[in-house]
Amino acid sequence: MPQTLSCKDLDYREYQFAETMIFAIEEINNRTDILPNVILGYKIYDACGSVSLAIKVAMALMSGAGEAESSTLPCSQQSSIHAIIGQSGSSPTIGIATVVGQFNIPVISHFATCACLSNRRKFPTFFRTIPSDYYQSRALAQLVKHFGWTWVGTIRSDNDYGNSGMATFIQAAQLEGICIEYSEAIYRTNPREKFLKTVEIIKMASSKIVVAFTSVIDMEFLLKELVLQNVIGLQWVGSESWVSAINLANKETYSILKGSIGFSIANAEIPGLKEFLMKVKPTSTLGNDGLVEFWENIFDCTFNNSNSKMCTGKENLHEISNLYTDITELRITYNVYKAVYAVAYALHDVFTCLNNQGACLDIQRDTQPQQVLKYLKEVNFTMKNGDGINFDINGDPPARYELVNWQLSVNGIIDFVTVGLYDASLPNGKQFIMNNSIVWASDDKIPKSVCSESCPTGTRKAIQKGKPACCFDCIPCAEGEISNITDSIHCLKCPLDYKTNEQKDQCIMKDTEFLSYEEIMGKILIIFSLLGVFITLAVIAIFFKFRDTPIVKANNSELSFLLLFSLTLCFLCSLTFIGEPTEWSCMLRHTAFGITFVLCISCVLGKTIVVLMAFRATRPGSNIMKYFGPTQQRISVLIFTLIQAIICIIWLAESPPFPKKNMKSNKERIILECDIGSIIAFYAVLGYIGLLSVLCFVLAFLARKLPDKFNEAKFITFSMLVFCAVWITFIPSYISSPGKYTVAVEVFAILASSFGLLLCIFAPKCYLILLKPRKNSKKYLMGKMSLK
Repeated sequence: MPQTLSCKDLDYREYQFAETMIFAIEEINNRTDILPNVILGYKIYDACGSVSLAIKVAMALMSGAGEAESSTLPCSQQSSIHAIIGQSGSSPTIGIATVVGQFNIPVISHFATCACLSNRRKFPTFFRTIPSDYYQSRALAQLVKHFGWTWVGTIRSDNDYGNSGMATFIQAAQLEGICIEYSEAIYRTNPREKFLKTVEIIKMASSKIVVAFTSVIDMEFLLKELVLQNVIGLQWVGSESWVSAINLANKETYSILKGSIGFSIANAEIPGLKEFLMKVKPTSTLGNDGLVEFWENIFDCTFNNSNSKMCTGKENLHEISNLYTDITELRITYNVYKAVYAVAYALHDVFTCLNNQGACLDIQRDTQPQQVLKYLKEVNFTMKNGDGINFDINGDPPARYELVNWQLSVNGIIDFVTVGLYDASLPNGKQFIMNNSIVWASDDKIPKSVCSESCPTGTRKAIQKGKPACCFDCIPCAEGEISNITDSIHCLKCPLDYKTNEQKDQCIMKDTEFLSYEEIMGKILIIFSLLGVFITLAVIAIFFKFRDTPIVKANNSELSFLLLFSLTLCFLCSLTFIGEPTEWSCMLRHTAFGITFVLCISCVLGKTIVVLMAFRATRPGSNIMKYFGPTQQRISVLIFTLIQAIICIIWLAESPPFPKKNMKSNKERIILECDIGSIIAFYAVLGYIGLLSVLCFVLAFLARKLPDKFNEAKFITFSMLVFCAVWITFIPSYISSPGKYTVAVEVFAILASSFGLLLCIFAPKCYLILLKPRKNSKKYLMGKMSLK
């Protein structure tokens, strides 16, 4: 059979809680404004932090087992217990509240913070004067986030307090973007190997922040191993259970816990408590077995007859300095004080029938625990220091915490300095207030604890495979994308007319590109275009001056002048391709090019046909020239040109060319160009020019060897060969040329083909006219004259 549990050792702080309860009860009994003519009694059991012992003593309290019989009052079968105050731990309190809740007896804890106890269905009679861990865990997550710590380790007590509190913290931390590197559970009864393993994990971890949601005793066991292995330099973030515990604060532990920070219950003063604690004596307080054990423990004596040092009961407590006599930190002790007063005010309301609810009761023995429970839910009073006491629907008080920091004072004493406040009743974003400087674990600088350094602007986070979300690589944004905030998850695409800067953190307007008049290439093309116009005009002037000479008259001077006029227009139409594309320039450049070139080729075709007809007209009996005289030549040129004009009119009416921004060809620049609109019309215009050119080339090629001193067909053949060669090579060059060079290639093709026609057809004639005037005669052209 398992052995009966028994308590061992003495916790001075817990004993201070017990004496504080006695002090509060005696204080109330001496007051006349609360429970007049009513004396409060009490019975204190030691559960030693054990769940089973806590349930056992709760049953004893309810049943009245072991109560001393009174000589003045008759015994009653009903228990006189109307409320239970305790315990300090969440797990024992859960055990008590589960059992006594079935009997409607209120349980008020001063130190049980597990959020699970707020469940009214499971614990309908539970109250507490300390806030729930529901708020503390979230406050700790906000605290960690406030200092930019996203990579932390966690330690928890392996009980209801630690497991529930840490589960809530992890849940809140994940919402804040905080990752947990490790999460270890410890308990006071664990073998030492377990604590050594936990310490090793802490030492090997890369995180510099440790969030410890542990009880004081569990933290004490862990600290022993941390001190032995000198694990220093870590920033500890603690729960209220240990972060303001005086018994943990000494020179040895300060090297480990220097700069520790965490939330604690607000400190308070209890007037008269110091004197009360110091005047207690075993001889004057009969029945207080705890005081006897306490006395024997601190003075190392005994009241029993033995060979040991005997206690007199007159020893001086003022000579003792321990957790019992220290009233500088009464954070939890004050909660015990408030719990007693809460029960007293509830009883007071029962007896005075507050708000006229229920039947008035005259004697104490008729009071039922459920009546105390009813009024305890509605209790609302103010302590002497102005602290308001009330409970919400779950039996919890308002959640207010002090942010305390472990600092070493000038005289070498470890102080829990209040550096901030947390009030859950305030609006979101205003609950956490910092008001003092903080001492950190090392170098007096805020420690840094991240799995991966922040991604700068221009990059995005990419989660490392198999690791938490806080561990990531920084990937540069793709071309055309930016990120203008640190730790960006996604890169944002720039609008089409924008590009990224070098840092890829800002979208900037793309440079526009088109063949401009101001740039060198544009100026060169303009010069050549104007040069072509000038040369053409010069040829016109020469032909006009020598219009009566045989060279000019030989191949229809009217077609020659019309051809020269069309070449002038060809040179001029190249200017429409230069400059920023507009709606009018786009329509003009393609249609003007198509019509002028057809007019030019029509004239050349007419001259070629004239050569062929003239040769056949020299044969006897031939009258073919009457079918292709000047009138027919004009009509043929007009018809050929009119067909192209009709195609262009249909083009402009249905789907004309228009300016557009080409953002696909070049990602760095916007190319301003003319969209051709209708592809069919565009190819019809080019195809028609190509058809006339091929026809002209074929006819001129057939007439190149006709017997004549000055056969113009040879020059037409060569000019059309140049024309076709230029436009055939133009196609691949046009397709492969980027940006504005596409337009430049097109202008070059227009100028090159125009110069080819001008020079090949008219240069030989001008040569004879100006430099060989003797050959400019009918006899020479007819082959009847030989020059020596």
